[in-house]
Amino acid sequence: MKAHARTSPAAIPQGTSLALQIATLPHLSMDELWSIWDAHFEERPNHHHRTWLESRLAYRMQERAFGGLKPSIRKRLEDIGETGLLPRHLRQDASRLLPGTVLTRIYDDVEHRVTVHGASDYEYQGQRFKSLSAIAGHITGSHWSGPVFFGLKEPAAKRNRSAA
Repeated sequence: MKAHARTSPAAIPQGTSLALQIATLPHLSMDELWSIWDAHFEERPNHHHRTWLESRLAYRMQERAFGGLKPSIRKRLEDIGETGLLPRHLRQDASRLLPGTVLTRIYDDVEHRVTVHGASDYEYQGQRFKSLSAIAGHITGSHWSGPVFFGLKEPAAKRNRSAA
């Protein structure tokens, strides 16, 4: 990563609302985007993937305006990302996933992504399903508990062993 001098981002006028600043990012030239990047970060990344840059900038801008995550929450999110399992107290709420939530699971070396649209409304590969179990069955060709397949719930056998 190369360090760059901080510059003033002239692409977005001062006093512009944060929401408008973030909405403007996709419409900026790469030079303008890099100028804003340099104002928010000490170094530039080695890659130049525009969408990633925009999302990281949007997060940093919000972080500066509203504050960042508490270290304890950051650690919990990192643990979820590493293990793919939600903490026990959140698994029970898995049936109340918020619209827009994206569930991922790697199965047979393929990443499968499901978007939650609402209660009993899930999208997988452009097709709508009424349950996560239907999607898990579609992916595996056999019966699976959808919440177990996507790591939202422990398998019953494991729950029974830990209860004993």
